Amino acid sequence: MDIKVLRSFVAIIEEGSFAAAARRMGVSKSMCSKMIADLEADLGTRLLTRTTRAVTPTAAGQAFHDRVAQILTQLDAAFEAVRAASSRPSGPLKVGAPVQYTLKVLKPHLMRFMEDFPDIQLDMVLDDSRSDMTRDGFDAVIRIGTLEDSSLHARRLHDANILLVASPDYVARHGSPDQPSDLRDHLCLHYTNLRGPGTWPLRHGNDVVYQKITPAFSSNNGELLRALAVAGKGIALAPEFQVADDLARGLLVQVLPDHALPGVPIHVVYSSRKLVTASLAAFLDFMARLELGRTE
Repeated sequence: MDIKVLRSFVAIIEEGSFAAAARRMGVSKSMCSKMIADLEADLGTRLLTRTTRAVTPTAAGQAFHDRVAQILTQLDAAFEAVRAASSRPSGPLKVGAPVQYTLKVLKPHLMRFMEDFPDIQLDMVLDDSRSDMTRDGFDAVIRIGTLEDSSLHARRLHDANILLVASPDYVARHGSPDQPSDLRDHLCLHYTNLRGPGTWPLRHGNDVVYQKITPAFSSNNGELLRALAVAGKGIALAPEFQVADDLARGLLVQVLPDHALPGVPIHVVYSSRKLVTASLAAFLDFMARLELGRTE
């Protein structure tokens, strides 16, 4: 029996739908459905109960899943034991990461990773949203900020400073805020991936002020907000690695410097439920050895 059929069956149980399992397996929904129909025909019993809302295993299907999942885990471990014995890790590796962090901080290191591990096929997916590791098939993702999902393993890479910045032209025309509450009278460029709608967390000493703002412009893309800030369209809350060049060139200036957010953690996280492949282990070890936290 084709092992892909068994992996597809396990994926359907774990994902709860044919569509999600098909995305995880990289096949069409119709192909996934056909494989399960053929499997049920071979076994002579129904494994899944299908409704318009969900797919659930029958009693026979659940028992079959439990044994097959265990067998697949052991099989994957056997494959990886052989690969790990090799001095050249190989195979596909899918990693998700924020756009500007990758371009400003990781890019030169990724080039060296490719040189050090030529047999690893690295698929780097740049997306500022919080990707679902299981649904989107990631081996690891890089996340900025406090982690919420305790089911994930995490390795801390470094901390990032978050600054309030504006162009000199904006400050000349609108003045500079003296305290967080002054932001209510300014044009604020809001990053929508921040938790809390229209709220900026600002640290002063050991205290964090959650300042409500009325965004003049909002986007989930930090680079667009940076460009608008440089163009004098408002004040932005941005990671230092994203705006360091602009600050050095005088295109942006820091406002409310006593209310920056130092120490925002950046982690590489990976699932506790998936086998750590030789490729993923190589990536994790490589990242742990880097001196990050500065622009290149």
